[in-house]
Amino acid sequence: MAIWRTSDGMQVEAVVVDDQPVLRVSRRVEDKLYFRGYVDSVDDLHKHGVDLADLTEHPAA
Repeated sequence: MAIWRTSDGMQVEAVVVDDQPVLRVSRRVEDKLYFRGYVDSVDDLHKHGVDLADLTEHPAA
């Protein structure tokens, strides 16, 4: 599994919630990660301010 991040601190992870695949959107501020919400598709990421062109993939911890 991978994590995608933007240069301004947004983070997107593919997760499963109630047996449904979703994307978890969070924002890193300083050293803390704040949950923003779940979305069902990549098309909905803009609702949380995620710029798809700025996403880069990082290995999961």
